Order: sequence, then structure tokens, then C-alpha cells
Amino acid sequence: MDPEELATKVVDQMYNNDPFSIWLGIERVKDLAGGSILKMVVRKEMLNGFGIAHGGITYSLADTALAFAANSYGKQCVSIETSISHTSSVKEGDTLLAVTKESSRTNKIAIYDISITNQNAETVALFKGNVYNTGKDWFPGDDN
Repeated sequence: MDPEELATKVVDQMYNNDPFSIWLGIERVKDLAGGSILKMVVRKEMLNGFGIAHGGITYSLADTALAFAANSYGKQCVSIETSISHTSSVKEGDTLLAVTKESSRTNKIAIYDISITNQNAETVALFKGNVYNTGKDWFPGDDN
């Protein structure tokens, strides 16, 4: 199986068992080995008391992108450290795009950068995530 087919197989398994990401309305644009591109539309129930998107919305989108990218190689990975910088406010109706870049990867630790932009290609958040590779296969016995 080629790397992108494996990435799609892993992300199918993860996404189809992730009711929170489904509730968020996250759409998979591209599954990649070591990467993920996701999009979603901000809904009214995602707003805070200021009438802008709750910071947890962009964080959750980026966290999902991190999970999909890190696990795409067929090994189960879990986050060990994450951070986000909110660079611009997000409003109801905005379409967000999360693009993941793998910055570093070893047998145990990987680092990813996720940029989130709105429909006007304006950066609204920058996320960094570090993951630990548990070494467990997503599909034991499969020839990944």
C-alpha cells in the first residue's frame, strides 16, 4: 500500500470514530503521509460571549489535523505538547483551512506546525504540536 493510501485508511478509521470532529463539521480535504489538510465552517453555536469563535474551535481543528498527520504512517501517536497563537478573530460563517507541515520526525517524537487561514487566506491561528509514537500499529497484522 502506498503512503497516501495508508494515510487515508488510518484517517478513515480515526475520523469515523470521532464524534467531536464530525460535530465540528470538519471536512477532510487531503490525507497525506505526515500531513493533513482540513476545512470547516464556523457556526453560531461555536461563538463565545464576544460574538467571535471560541478559541477552542481553532484549537480543536488544529488538534485534529495534528492527530491525522501524526498517525498517517500507520503507527499510533499521541500528543505530548501543543500550543496555539490566535492571530486574528474568527467569525460566524468563516471557512477555516488547516494545513499541516511535518517539521521533524524520529522513531519516537515528531513535531508539526499547523497554520489556520480563513476564506480570505488570512492567517487566524498558528499551532505547534509534538507527538509521541507509541509503536503500536493501527492495523496489526496488515502489511503497512
